[in-house]
Amino acid sequence: MWPPCSWRCTSSTSCSGSGIPAMVDPTSVFLAPPLPGLDTRRVTADMLWHALEGPLQSPWLTVEDVGRSAQDRPLRTITFGEGSTGLLLWSQMHGDEATATRALADLVGFFATREEVDLHRRLRQHLRITMLLMLNPDGAQAHQRETADGIDINRDAVRLASPEARALAAVRERLQPAFGFNLHDQDVRRRAGPDGDQVAFSFLAPPVDIHDTWAPVRARARQLVATMAAAALDALPNRVARWSEEYEPRAFGECFQRAGTSTVLIETGALRDDPDKERLRTHLAALLLTSFDRLADGSWEQTDPAVYTGLPLNRPVLHDLHLTGGTAVVGGRETQADVALLFDDPVAHQAPRLAELGDLGQATALERFDCTGRWVVIEPLDKRSPGVVAPEDRVHIEIRKDGPEGPIAAEY
Repeated sequence: MWPPCSWRCTSSTSCSGSGIPAMVDPTSVFLAPPLPGLDTRRVTADMLWHALEGPLQSPWLTVEDVGRSAQDRPLRTITFGEGSTGLLLWSQMHGDEATATRALADLVGFFATREEVDLHRRLRQHLRITMLLMLNPDGAQAHQRETADGIDINRDAVRLASPEARALAAVRERLQPAFGFNLHDQDVRRRAGPDGDQVAFSFLAPPVDIHDTWAPVRARARQLVATMAAAALDALPNRVARWSEEYEPRAFGECFQRAGTSTVLIETGALRDDPDKERLRTHLAALLLTSFDRLADGSWEQTDPAVYTGLPLNRPVLHDLHLTGGTAVVGGRETQADVALLFDDPVAHQAPRLAELGDLGQATALERFDCTGRWVVIEPLDKRSPGVVAPEDRVHIEIRKDGPEGPIAAEY
């Protein structure tokens, strides 16, 4: 529950003058309703393919088995369109990152059912869109980042030790797509620059070498990223950032970029009051659909690349929430101290733990509330010693008015 305290948030980010129309409205008729059965952050292969049973009967879609996971689950691509520009999108390379999988499933629903829409016609005529919705089904089943064999697929683009990495590399080699979309979920404790909001999306045109060279293939990726960033900023101002451009030669983005496929990284963050990322799922589907439309009509080439290079960096923060200026109460004792919280589930803001108690003037957090004139009553849930609390303890927080026994204004 939000405490009724003041919240400060500023950002200098602007996308004015980008020359790119706004993102497709996530609520518009262009998008089919989100597919049912995928309304949780934890999505397994069985859930995904069950949800797609109906859409995959569409004559507009082609399904192909392209490999098997370490535990023998199917790796499949879904292709839409017969155009000359090839796109390859892959998701859930990390098994516990399913937002993009759900967004791509929604796009499959659009491709399967909305042939009467002009956008559908444009895309199928100009593009060939191939999607590998779940690259790591074993990790998805275990809800872990790595494969069943413990391999991070996004550090396996060179050795290709895992069958999942080999399947992705083989698909790219066979299709030779012009553009690649590497789709992930990022750590949600990130802010757009030093003063921006919590990041909803961060973007990267992966480097091709340690010298940060802007070869033509990467320059095209930068142009496409700028197009998507401009659209995202219109929809979610102050919440769009640039991923670190540190070169990682083992990653698929860098390897595909070097191989000639202009590749972009999209990392989905979080939004307040979106505990299962349903709103971000829809925003991402709309963002991808917008990028497809710009590629189909060629308008992506008109974007100012400075939209991308001018994005604030994806900045980590120490804490989820700061309650500042109030009177902290522990075991009936009152102290003039700020309170920092970390949530076990930082997306849903559930299960708080005490991170720090004291002067937080130089510490960073996603949200900061001025609770001057309030009492922040801290009840430790880890009963190690009565009336004692320490960092990392699970706690229950009550923000009270008119004294430590006064009315509760908010609680966690």
